[in-house]
Amino acid sequence: MSFAMSGPLQRAVYDALSADSVLGMIVGSAIYDAVPTGTLPSIYVRLGSEEVKDASDGSGAGAVHRFTVSVITSSPGFAQAKEAAAAISDALHNGNFTLSRGRLVSLRFERAKASRVEAAATRQIDLRFAARVQDN
Repeated sequence: MSFAMSGPLQRAVYDALSADSVLGMIVGSAIYDAVPTGTLPSIYVRLGSEEVKDASDGSGAGAVHRFTVSVITSSPGFAQAKEAAAAISDALHNGNFTLSRGRLVSLRFERAKASRVEAAATRQIDLRFAARVQDN
């Protein structure tokens, strides 16, 4: 098992989302690993939690990374957040990204959850993806 591809995978996901023109039309450059302090845009994307499980086999070390990408908005409805979530799904599902270490074997969408965060007066959509990576 190797956790060594976690950083390269995160960078590839971030780069893919940042380069996506459809997502860019909706959120601009508001794609964060760590949400900055101060005033936030009305809609943004946050790279979230990650779980990693060993997927080594006879060909070498590997892992399955299950990670979350969230869309958060202060808009009163879900319409714009769902457009952003669709763009994220389109940009990542079956992605063919080059990693700085190892290789991406597969990347697929697993599920999503849309919810209201009443305490913060926001809407949030969490998209979960599974990436299978193999070390060099």
